[in-house]
Amino acid sequence: MSSQPVSYLTHDQYLDIETAAETRSEYIAGTMYAMSGASRNHSRIVSYAESLLLNQLRGRDCEVASTDLRLFIERYSVFTYPDILVTCGPDKFLRNRTDTLTDATVIIEVLSPSTKNYDRSEKFDYYRALPSFREYLLLSQDQIGAEHHVRQPDGSWLMREYSTPSDEIRITSIGCSLRLEAVYERVQFENPPDPKL
Repeated sequence: MSSQPVSYLTHDQYLDIETAAETRSEYIAGTMYAMSGASRNHSRIVSYAESLLLNQLRGRDCEVASTDLRLFIERYSVFTYPDILVTCGPDKFLRNRTDTLTDATVIIEVLSPSTKNYDRSEKFDYYRALPSFREYLLLSQDQIGAEHHVRQPDGSWLMREYSTPSDEIRITSIGCSLRLEAVYERVQFENPPDPKL
């Protein structure tokens, strides 16, 4: 997310501007923020993770979407574009807008240098206000690595980290799994890890 805000807007004003815009912007409590472009690694990770989930969810009640589908979090008056989200059951749209969901079960974000702190903190706070939200997966684009947050029965969140290509992340709320070597296929790191270490 860029740090260049536009002056206060209502939800309807934002949606009108966003519908006509060539580039995407997020909205937080009346302020619109232009989103920065994605790197090649970011795009690869999103594409592979989405494809892996899509194949596992075929013929089931849950559905995966990425990038261009907007998500509205009413409690915080936020519109955002998760890298990947999974919904289960009938889609819940904002006022019948088929481009804006109001709930999700799983959300995946690929961490960028400019947004990783926001994705781990405020954005996670926003997502936790969604009624059906159960799992949050953060994927690094600078190295093989994942942070997997899972809502517990008492409402708390448990986080596990993964960093080995053979690691398999089980996304139990949707009955899927992601092996890191498949998620990071063809991703090229600037400073690749030393295979001797």
